Amino acid sequence: MSWAERLGPCPAFSSQQAPAMDVCLSSAQQPGHREEGLSSPGGWLEAEKKGASQKDSTGAALEESNRIEASLHSLQKFVPTDYASYTQEHYRFAGKEIVIQESIESYGAVVWPGATALCQYLEEHAEELNFQDAKILEIGAGPGLVSIVASILGAQVTATDLPDVLGNLQYNLLKNTLRCTAHLPEVKELVWGEDLDKNFPKSAFYYDYVLASDVVYHHYFLDKLLTTMMYLSQPGTVLLWANKFRFSTDYEFLDKFKQVFDTTLLAEYPESSVKLFKGILKWD
Repeated sequence: MSWAERLGPCPAFSSQQAPAMDVCLSSAQQPGHREEGLSSPGGWLEAEKKGASQKDSTGAALEESNRIEASLHSLQKFVPTDYASYTQEHYRFAGKEIVIQESIESYGAVVWPGATALCQYLEEHAEELNFQDAKILEIGAGPGLVSIVASILGAQVTATDLPDVLGNLQYNLLKNTLRCTAHLPEVKELVWGEDLDKNFPKSAFYYDYVLASDVVYHHYFLDKLLTTMMYLSQPGTVLLWANKFRFSTDYEFLDKFKQVFDTTLLAEYPESSVKLFKGILKWD
C-alpha cells in the first residue's frame, strides 16, 4: 500500500529556511556550489566516493574512508524513486543545518507539521531526553527529518517506512549524518502490523524510544498502526507521538491510544494544530 493510497490529496507545505549550510554537508552540496550530476542521489554518491579517495593515506583518513565506503554501500541498498522533480528544503535543529530532499509527488517525501514540531521538542528537551547512545526507532520516517535530528543528538536510530519511501529516506539520512554523528542511522522496511515478529523479534530488538509524527490521518490502517506501536514498546520504552489533528478519526485513535498507553500531553502547537504525546505501554 503506497503513501498516496494511504493519505489522499496532498496539502501545500512549507519549510524553515536557515541562513548557512552546516559543516556536515560537503561543499558540493552547498548553494551556489553545484557540480554536474549532484542534483541526483547518484551524483552525490559519486562525489562522496571521489572525496573519500582524495584523503591522505593516514590511519585516521583510512578509517574515515572505510566509514564513508560502508555508508555508501548501505546507501546503495535502496534507490530513490525517480520523481520528475525534487526540492532541497532547509531546516535547522540541534545546532545543525539540515537539507532534506523532498518531492510533492509522494506523501512519504514531504516533511509534515508533526515532524517539525517533534524536532523542536527534541531540540528543546535534549538534556532531559538524553538521546546519547539511546536506541531509537522511528515509525513512518518519511524523508527522515526526525531521525536525522535524533541522530545528531547522539541516538542509534532505526528509521522505518514503506518500501517505496526508503530510497529517498536513506539518501537524506546519510547526506545529513555522514561524518557528523556518533552513530549512522539504519533504514528498515516496516509495514504496520505485518511480519513484526519476523523483522523485529523482541529477543533481538529493544528501543529506548519509539518516535512517530503525523502517522495518524484518514486511512484504513489505524488499528495496524496501534498494534505496531504496542509491539515495539517494551518495559522502559517511551513513545513520543506528534500529530496534526485534522479529522474526527484522529481523536478516535487518540482514545484507543489512551486505553493501552499511559498518556501525557507534552506540548501543543496551536499554529499548526499539532499535539505531542508521551506514551508508556500499560502492562497491567
